[in-house]
Amino acid sequence: MARRSFLADTSANAADASLSFTGGVRSQIEGSSFLRGDDRQRVKDRRSLNIQKSLQILDESVSSPTPRSRTGGLRRASYAPKSLTPSSKYDTSVQFTPNKAHQLSQNEPQFGRQLAGSTMYGQSMISTMGDDFTEEITTTNVALLLEEDPGISACRGMYRDFLQCMKALPSETQVFDLLNEYERVCQEQVTILYKLVNRAASRSEPKYQKTFNMLHMLEMEKHTWQLIKSLFHDRLEKELEEMQMALDEINPLTMMKQSEQEAVTRLFEKDRTIRESQLVIDWLEKCAQDVVENYGDNAKFFSDRAVAWENTLHKLKKSGGVTFGNERPMVTEMDPDAPFRQKKMLDDLDQEDECRLLQYLFICLRAGQIDKAQEVCKSHGQAWRAATLEGWKLYHDPNFEGPNGQIDPVVGNPHRVIWKCMCWAMAADPKYDVYEKSIYGALSGNLRAMLSVCKSWLDHVWAHYKVLVDLRAETEIRTMCTVDTSMDVPSEYWEQPSDPETIFHRIEAIESIRRESQDFYHIIQKWVILGDVDKLLDVMAQWIRGQEKTLPQHLIRFMAHVVLFIRCTQHRVNEDNCNVVLEAYVRYLIEDDHKELVSHYVSKLPPKAQVHWYARFLEGITNVEEKQMCLQLAEEVNLDIPQITKTVVENIRNKSGAGLPAATDVRLDVTVTEEDKKKIAAIDWLVFDTAQRAEAVKQANAVMRTFIAVKKLAAAREVFDKLPVDSIDIIYRNWHIQTGNDELPAEDENAIREYLCMKSYLDAMDSFNEWFTKFHHTKPVKPTAPYAASFTEKVAFEHRLKQYEQELDRWQRGLLAQTENTTKLMYNVLLFANGGWMVDQKECDSDPGRKQQMESLRQLILPQLCFLLHDILHKTEQYPECLQLADHIASEQHMLYKVFRQDELQHLLHLFRESSLAVLDQNKDPLGYEID
Repeated sequence: MARRSFLADTSANAADASLSFTGGVRSQIEGSSFLRGDDRQRVKDRRSLNIQKSLQILDESVSSPTPRSRTGGLRRASYAPKSLTPSSKYDTSVQFTPNKAHQLSQNEPQFGRQLAGSTMYGQSMISTMGDDFTEEITTTNVALLLEEDPGISACRGMYRDFLQCMKALPSETQVFDLLNEYERVCQEQVTILYKLVNRAASRSEPKYQKTFNMLHMLEMEKHTWQLIKSLFHDRLEKELEEMQMALDEINPLTMMKQSEQEAVTRLFEKDRTIRESQLVIDWLEKCAQDVVENYGDNAKFFSDRAVAWENTLHKLKKSGGVTFGNERPMVTEMDPDAPFRQKKMLDDLDQEDECRLLQYLFICLRAGQIDKAQEVCKSHGQAWRAATLEGWKLYHDPNFEGPNGQIDPVVGNPHRVIWKCMCWAMAADPKYDVYEKSIYGALSGNLRAMLSVCKSWLDHVWAHYKVLVDLRAETEIRTMCTVDTSMDVPSEYWEQPSDPETIFHRIEAIESIRRESQDFYHIIQKWVILGDVDKLLDVMAQWIRGQEKTLPQHLIRFMAHVVLFIRCTQHRVNEDNCNVVLEAYVRYLIEDDHKELVSHYVSKLPPKAQVHWYARFLEGITNVEEKQMCLQLAEEVNLDIPQITKTVVENIRNKSGAGLPAATDVRLDVTVTEEDKKKIAAIDWLVFDTAQRAEAVKQANAVMRTFIAVKKLAAAREVFDKLPVDSIDIIYRNWHIQTGNDELPAEDENAIREYLCMKSYLDAMDSFNEWFTKFHHTKPVKPTAPYAASFTEKVAFEHRLKQYEQELDRWQRGLLAQTENTTKLMYNVLLFANGGWMVDQKECDSDPGRKQQMESLRQLILPQLCFLLHDILHKTEQYPECLQLADHIASEQHMLYKVFRQDELQHLLHLFRESSLAVLDQNKDPLGYEID
């Protein structure tokens, strides 16, 4: 049977229709009456914006190769696509990377995959863009090319861009506008990377391989945002309409026989599965449009005149239709079925052009551009083939809807079923070109024919979903319409898979794309298509838990924003899985030093996690200005700053342990380490806000306790100086403002008392250090009398001796004053009022460990202070005062003797014995009293 001519005949009456179940949902929406006028206008506006963006990108990336000569006086047209070569006429796959590509899977850390099976990416794309990238290399481009990883460097700003998009569109009602912004950001980065790829296409360094992989990843992300936006928008929009649709089904008018177009229109309105399936097809075809656009501005590249098989026609005219000698038998007629009817060949160049044309037509069909495919056919003398691509249009006679005073034209193909049968037969006939079979297989729902040219995961999903929509629409037509089935499709048509879950199981079982189906983005796309949000979140959380260190950084960013989108659009989600993904992104932002971004994403976590992660982030901030900036950012997103800063100080303080050394383990460790400096600097977090001054005092006290215990008095003094001098007044003022009461709670009052205890001790030790320096390092040295000196030398010696005596007198007076001051400050510690040094006045159980630490500190410090005080008094020959110290230690009022160990008391008694012996030399009794 002359199938080509028959197809053209059965399609000749097919007019433009407003709806096709194998066409795009976009045309369905714009042409359907159930959409409001403002919705249609919004869709058109968006299409206009997308077209403008596409044209802009096309201007940057498309070039026109130079013409090539043809034999026989004919030449190849100037717009021939570079990937359509005779050696690859049955293969649309192209190699994207110059080196061996990496398969992207869950088991491989490198984010890249073998792109040879995809019709969407390729070295051909780079080559096609190459001639048009003639702009001068800018400083930015040069800098990026010199980077160790140009792809990562070029895309680092995406983290900030995504946050800016979220801040610009914060409302839940703007969530789909936000997705448009995400897509725009990805497209901008893709454009930049295309330029880098073009510059680096001839290089083989591994760093450029990473750039290729980054380009692929962002292309995938852009397409996934498009898919999410399309499907989720439809799902949310239809939730309210489904109830009305259910009522419409009860209307008896809906059960009347309808035209094919009306039946399928109503099917799309009421059937969520077929509507979403068509959206998936639209998305897949939109993804494929990039390649078609990159072939050139025009598709007139198969011949220079609108004549089919021009080389064959030229030879027939030249020879009069007669073949000579050993020439191959060539067709003698020029109708579409002549090669099959006569079993003769076309001219080699025409056969090559035919293969190229069919391949390009399938690419147009794969990209949803059937109108463009028809234009190509007509412009190359194959109007009959353009007519065969018309037969799918659904039949509808508007004149049956009721009289309106005029006769409206009938639209669609009244012989569509016959046309479809012929398409199926052609798709199953082995003598036809594989791309010709795939074209008519796509139009008739023949999955086997389409799969023969599908190379990538996206291609397979497209083919299966084309069949799904075709089957369900055909079933609806047979149910609601009168269909002539005298010539019908074979039973194999009805046995093809039409369930989404089954489709993905079948695709994942295909050996050639099994690994590609494990691509992170394809898995996300799969669960988005299936509408299983819980499974999507579970899968992403599993990736984080199992292989976070090997996941691409931009994938984590993408998943985090997907989670935030799902939270805005879904009523109930698994918050645990959401938080796992968000925490992974926060962790990355902290580790990669994105300081200005952390607060916003931390604010999306539960309160407890907010405190944990932002405190962890602040621990690494040391610059004072950066600290203020981070606190300001936290305040903008309403984080619990008091609890966070408290946690920061506690975390830093506890990293080396919060306990104090035992009384028998007193170390003299005066070296201030980097860890000590972090603890000191941590107090800054609590003094920025005066409302936290009480907490600042408590935390500073805790840090000083540790430093004093290990004799790091300089570090303890630095901590003390971090607290403003008006801290106590501020604490009282804050409490009065809050409660109207001047009596502080026990916890705050104890903290202030401990703060004063610290001050007294540090002042005493500072004074002791001054006394020690004055006593041991500033005492004048007595001059030595010269031996056998002359009169002049004796006079000079007497002058120096007198000067020495004057300096010694000044030194003694200064030492006495310093001794009195130091003694007084030390007694301030030993005889601290109202219970003693480091003893709380009010009971408080909020921090049990603190009380134990303070008791340990008393046992460490007070005995040492007594020894120092005795040493000062003894060396300055104040022996009676030394013995008076014994009275204070033995006093039941202060009970200082209780803080001494047995060996310390024995040593102290030995010192008192020496002072008692020394006081006897001053004509006093052994206790230092005057003898009558």
